[in-house]
Amino acid sequence: MRVLLDECLPRGLKKHLSEHEVKTVPEAGWAGKKNGELLRVATGSVDVFVTIDSNLVYQQTVATLPFGVVVLVARSNRLGDLFPLVPDILIALSSVRPGQVLRVGG
Repeated sequence: MRVLLDECLPRGLKKHLSEHEVKTVPEAGWAGKKNGELLRVATGSVDVFVTIDSNLVYQQTVATLPFGVVVLVARSNRLGDLFPLVPDILIALSSVRPGQVLRVGG
């Protein structure tokens, strides 16, 4: 599974998802892009986009995306708050379908 981590997530999360091919937005060369543009350039390059930005699903037409979106619901974007979600993130990564949004945590 090709996974793209939003730049608002700590890059340390990547090592906990190592069973997948994970890149951060900066590693992909897309740092600073707004959500709409980011989702467009990611098309064809990723299977799942992982973010903590819950507003993304209201601001973008996610149902038409050729990849799934996993939205993390946590107290903050700090690795310590996200680490307990890792088992559920892994489940979500293996089950999310194109155009689908799965929320993890909360």
